[in-house]
Amino acid sequence: MADGVEDVYGEDSATLDQSFTPWTTSVASGYSLMRDPRHNKGLAFTEKERDAHYLRGLLPPVVLSQELQEKKMMNIIRQYTVPLHRYMAMVDLQERNERLFYKLLIDNVEELLPVVYTPTVGEACQKFGSIFKHPQGLYISLKEKGKILQILKNWPERTVQVIVVTDGERILGLGDLGCQGMGIPVGKLSLYTALGGICPSLCLPITIDVGTNNEKLLDDEFYIGLRQKRATGKEYADLLQEFMCAVKQNYGEKVLIQFEDFANHNAFDLLERYSSTHLVFNDDIQGTASVVLAGLLSALRLLGGTLADHTFLFLGAGEAGTGIADLIALEITKQNRKPIEENRKKIWLVDSKGLIIASRKESLQEFKKPWAHDHEPITELINAVEAIKPTILIGTSGVGKQFTKEVVEAMASLNETPLIMALSNPTSQAECTAEEAYTWSKGRAIFASGSPFDPFEYNGKTFIPGQANNAYIFPGFGLGVIMAGSIRVRDDMLLAASNALVSQVTEEHYEKGMIYPPFKDIRKISANIAAKVAAKAYELGLATHLPQPEDLVKSAEKCMYSPVYRSYR
Repeated sequence: MADGVEDVYGEDSATLDQSFTPWTTSVASGYSLMRDPRHNKGLAFTEKERDAHYLRGLLPPVVLSQELQEKKMMNIIRQYTVPLHRYMAMVDLQERNERLFYKLLIDNVEELLPVVYTPTVGEACQKFGSIFKHPQGLYISLKEKGKILQILKNWPERTVQVIVVTDGERILGLGDLGCQGMGIPVGKLSLYTALGGICPSLCLPITIDVGTNNEKLLDDEFYIGLRQKRATGKEYADLLQEFMCAVKQNYGEKVLIQFEDFANHNAFDLLERYSSTHLVFNDDIQGTASVVLAGLLSALRLLGGTLADHTFLFLGAGEAGTGIADLIALEITKQNRKPIEENRKKIWLVDSKGLIIASRKESLQEFKKPWAHDHEPITELINAVEAIKPTILIGTSGVGKQFTKEVVEAMASLNETPLIMALSNPTSQAECTAEEAYTWSKGRAIFASGSPFDPFEYNGKTFIPGQANNAYIFPGFGLGVIMAGSIRVRDDMLLAASNALVSQVTEEHYEKGMIYPPFKDIRKISANIAAKVAAKAYELGLATHLPQPEDLVKSAEKCMYSPVYRSYR
């Protein structure tokens, strides 16, 4: 990485053509070298390297190229028919040969993204205790209170630039998985590297274990976390405060801390509490909002009008729902210069008790109150659709099958081209499937989801569902923040990321009904997002890496991690 990141072994500062010595101490035996995933190349060690690094005899005589290793691994992975087995094969590869893992993921991103992340990662977290082999990242539990700084110092890398942390209370749409939620930070950081080009040594996954209220896990003999009910109140807040202070003390002001899969009541509180003192980002609130806003701005090419011309109805008023609604209102305000309170009136939310309205305001959580508009009480989604007459329906409920045939048909009767976004993950929790949306709307809907769906043919026309996947945003966003050396995250940076993503959708994509670009171009997309985010950080006076590079896109591409094998001297 550029911008003054410490490069202990000379690896990152060397060009791909230069060789370097992969010693992690002063001398390493070949046997140790093969068991270091950062430097292991397996059968790709050359004859010269085998002589120089005491590898002779420890490997079969054949020398394979990285490309042939990649082909072999993809053949192996494709033989597995169970997604979890593919996930485990990828994890095993990551633990023994880091560069080959990332080469596979980058070159086969559309095929492997659902394997290493949603939807398969959800099942992996549910079964984490049973499939757990090798610890990744740091586990900080209540037992370590008062020792968190010491624990951070146990991590072997002295320089860390991105931390993804969870407490496991709301993993995807699967609920409280406690300590087993570690699969999420590990998966997210794999994408930071593969899609955003951030060096894996600069990434640190962390799980804060404060217990679990999941009785099934507490009774599971293979559960790997604390066997107690979740800590709350002061005990919880004190542990998080110690953690946040320790991170800043150990890694400095410019480490990006991404909160992941915290329950609503903690997620909003943590973001509000630390956004003015730390470089923090909540992907469930801010990342989801940015990628969905990008989809909405892109869809306007097919729907017509501006955001202000549309009426939005959300099913779900948690982190994702209110985060998206906030960013939509902010973007509309920037466009029409009207008060944000007025622009919020076109955005309606439905929670578990029905339509959020003014008469419910006293009983609402603080983050829901801005969306309590004047209206008669409505409890059912279908009735809300008929009363509000939305042009855009967005699902963030975490509960599957909520966009019924009746709901989709009502949207199609109200709109020539309804936009339906079923965003809940994993696939089993999606509000409806792509097939249902296209069939029930008679092929008139624009559809996007959180988890991937295959193309669907209806009446001779092939529809390609959009995937409002946060992986479009957070890797490039993180790269932009790091490039600029930003000390804080601001909403304008999220808007910049959204608009950068929209700019990557071409006329060819629109002709296929796509509102997001294909994932195969994700590194190019991430570089453009990083450039726009960094530019906004410089504009806002938040950047510390001065002077600003003349070409931020080239700067982003230049500092991206490459998984190509290095030559060892």
